[in-house]
Amino acid sequence: MLLVVLLLAALALTRGQGLAVAEGQWPRLVLAGMLNVTCWMVLMAFALLYLPASEATLIAYTMPVWASLLAWPVLGEKPTVLRTVGLVMAFAGLASIMGGNGFAASIAKLPGILMALGGAIGFALGTVLVKRLPIKLPPITAAAWQIGIGCLPIATVGLLIETTHLEKVTPTGWALLFYSTVVQFCIAYVSWFAALARLPASVAAIGTMAVPVIGVVASALALGEPLGPGQIAALVLTLAAVVLATRS
Repeated sequence: MLLVVLLLAALALTRGQGLAVAEGQWPRLVLAGMLNVTCWMVLMAFALLYLPASEATLIAYTMPVWASLLAWPVLGEKPTVLRTVGLVMAFAGLASIMGGNGFAASIAKLPGILMALGGAIGFALGTVLVKRLPIKLPPITAAAWQIGIGCLPIATVGLLIETTHLEKVTPTGWALLFYSTVVQFCIAYVSWFAALARLPASVAAIGTMAVPVIGVVASALALGEPLGPGQIAALVLTLAAVVLATRS
């Protein structure tokens, strides 16, 4: 994570954006870092212990639906009929995932479902709060500080309870680590914060609609995870819910 922050900081400096944080921005940075990075990463990581990657992805990216709903109390945007229908459809998608392999399997998946939902709602709340309490920093600088703040408690706990064996990391593992560092954190987070700075929260959330599709298909191809009627129904319902929520 330190490498991610250093890369973003160097990029910000080369673009002349600077790393200084104006007075009064620290509480907003900390709140955004906790919701958009810490909460998201921790809850989704633990959710994957209980759920296949495809199902965790579907649940996590109901985020635009929750963002639309949270915009009512936070931003004063009342939910429309389309947003309400979208919420019902999102829950129908979750029910499809829970019931796809029988009742016993659903109980076993419940902790993962709750954690994935928590991550999605936390990220949605962070998205809405950024519009309510905008961080007055360039996107790259904002991303560097938020990732650094958000990863600090995770790295601290990891150093205390985990042991690293770098000699056991395979070339594929190093390649995936490079991908997650450069693409998942640097490019993706900077792009997300740049979109939020220029667009309404619900409109920016439209870009996340492609993630469940990519996640489900990639999991089926790379991991051999099931792509049966339950997963397909959940995919269709989830994407339809997101479309309704963001177009309302």
